[in-house]
Amino acid sequence: MTTTPQRPVEQPVAGARRLLSITPTGTTRHGSRDLMTCKFKCGNACDHPVPNRSGNAHIGAEVTKVIARRSLLQASGVGAGALVLGGLSAAATGGAAAAAPAVGQRVTTSLATTAFTSVKPNRRDAVVTAKGFDCDVLISWGDKVEAGAPAFDAYAQTPEAARQQFGYNNDYVGVLPIPGRKKRALLVTNHEYTDDDLMYPTGVYTDLETKAISMSSIGLSVVEIRQGLVPGSWLRATALGRARYNRRVHIGTEFKVDGPAAGSDLLVTEADPTGSRVLGTLNNCSGGTTPWGTVLSGEENFNQYFDATTGLPEQYATQYARYGISGSGTGWYEVEDRFDLSAHPHEAHRFGWVVELDPFMPGSRPVKHTMLGRLKHEGANVSLSDDGHAVAYMGDDERGDYLYKFVSRDTYRPGSSRRAHRHNKTLLSAGTLYVARLTGDGTEDGRYDGTGEWIPLADETQSFVDGFTLEEVLVFTRLAADAVSPTAMDRPEDVEPNPVNGRVYAALTNNSQRGSSFEPDEANPLTTSMVRSAPGQPLTEASGNRNGYVLEIVPGGGNRTGLMKGDHGDTSFTWNLMLVCGDPDAEETYFAGYDKSLVSPISCPDNVAFDSVGNLWVSTDGNALGSNDGIFRVPVAGAERGHVQQFVTMPYGAEACGPLVADDDQSLFFAVQHPGEISGSTFEAQASTWPHTDDFPRPSVCVAFRRQ
Repeated sequence: MTTTPQRPVEQPVAGARRLLSITPTGTTRHGSRDLMTCKFKCGNACDHPVPNRSGNAHIGAEVTKVIARRSLLQASGVGAGALVLGGLSAAATGGAAAAAPAVGQRVTTSLATTAFTSVKPNRRDAVVTAKGFDCDVLISWGDKVEAGAPAFDAYAQTPEAARQQFGYNNDYVGVLPIPGRKKRALLVTNHEYTDDDLMYPTGVYTDLETKAISMSSIGLSVVEIRQGLVPGSWLRATALGRARYNRRVHIGTEFKVDGPAAGSDLLVTEADPTGSRVLGTLNNCSGGTTPWGTVLSGEENFNQYFDATTGLPEQYATQYARYGISGSGTGWYEVEDRFDLSAHPHEAHRFGWVVELDPFMPGSRPVKHTMLGRLKHEGANVSLSDDGHAVAYMGDDERGDYLYKFVSRDTYRPGSSRRAHRHNKTLLSAGTLYVARLTGDGTEDGRYDGTGEWIPLADETQSFVDGFTLEEVLVFTRLAADAVSPTAMDRPEDVEPNPVNGRVYAALTNNSQRGSSFEPDEANPLTTSMVRSAPGQPLTEASGNRNGYVLEIVPGGGNRTGLMKGDHGDTSFTWNLMLVCGDPDAEETYFAGYDKSLVSPISCPDNVAFDSVGNLWVSTDGNALGSNDGIFRVPVAGAERGHVQQFVTMPYGAEACGPLVADDDQSLFFAVQHPGEISGSTFEAQASTWPHTDDFPRPSVCVAFRRQ
């Protein structure tokens, strides 16, 4: 369907990019997110001191050299387009680019190759897809997951009901075919956080009741789905008595702790003297599906749930501060005493991990993997090295934190046998954990690019960081990483390997404090950004990096212009900023050298995904250009490299999560998180009622497909 008309634009020179800005101007308290989202999603992280005070990778002098070099080249009459990456051939990358079909060419159901007209920026309270596509809601907050679950009633919720129903604010979306059951699959999602202002009618529940229900409304869900009659469409299985894999993982679910830190004194509590089992998982954000058919989920802003009724224990003051734990939490200790750090100082150490769930074993305990380090995990995504080792890429979603990867000690066993599956589920328990250092080469070519190295922190037997034991590296990973001087990035979120071209793509969402708390460098160059208050409103300058980047990594130190790809097991790499996001009218934006007059505005990349030909799909969170968030298709090779096109926009106040291209590229699964999360909204005065089944919003999972 179409939306409101897009603002007229005066088109800039194709490929043009603004020079780096060093002096920050203007302020916006919470970047581009609504204050209500800041409160519930991350506990107002921007109001607290920046956790990373290490001062790593402040190389402003190198940025000055880049500016001087570009100014010299421009004065010599070299066009801006000559200074940036050009298009890459499919042959060069080992994959194919998805160019738009010519007029009159047969349109297929493939989201990877079909042409579409970009959705224009809008503020509608609807999911708006590109013309010719439909979107169905698969499942919403409160829908039944387990057999025997009560019907959802916002006026009669209980913790017991919430533990059997689809949770609130679903983020990651995974779809795994059910072996032996044609046209059936498991939808696996997580539930990041709750918004108590929007969920509960005034006067119906006590404060203690809302806390208990909210605690039970986060975690993960496993739901059976089946293909619909229209290619690309899917439906939720409603005969729950026969949906034997359906499951809710919640605050009372027991998790196994594995890896070198399992049993550590740092994880021991009064309730768990073994330090090897934890109840529940907190603030699960993005995730990934492993080659062996399990799902990984990252525990992100876990710090906000812990109070300290008589003050934080002094012995962990430094560690708590580095993770943003202030002792002023959500009051959950009133329901479960373990969330009071004054009494249980180690409980916070038991969150912040990557968790692994086997959706085909509904009775099994999920696992928290200590070998992958403890941080604010956006997620984890696994590829295989050339010699068969599992390689997991991860981002620590905080201003000025780092990119990580893990390489397994053992190798992957192919096949579907139970023995192979059992073995592969141990791969994330032993190996080497690394953190990334990126070095710019800005004086040579006028591009945002350079080389990098993965710095080892620990393996399963020893620490490689002076002054840290193995257990300390894994439990206090941020502090250990600080000690080896990696590159402080602008909120590294989803980090995923592209299965077609072998490169890795990282969403760097934004950093309003780049230029103040954090100096610029070539990997994080912008200290001012152009933003809009609403579609059609003028661009204005704001301090910091407001619109974010998409970073492209070539493993193995291959040619960073894209002529080579390397091995995920290598410890060197090259990199470039493929996208400097924002409005194409803004001089600083860059879209891999593609004609800026032809791209969609894009702001605050959050999650990434790929289709079968290697196109990048990007979802956004916190659009600073005045429009609702959305999902975009971006070819990474060929003449269309960098052609950003908006495929779908979210309802008012919602974040775009997921996304996942599946079913032979016929389906785009995505999550609509926190619709209507606008400051001042309440249950009785909502800013959104999407998906318009009730008079209040319900976060949901959707699937988009070609209209028939």
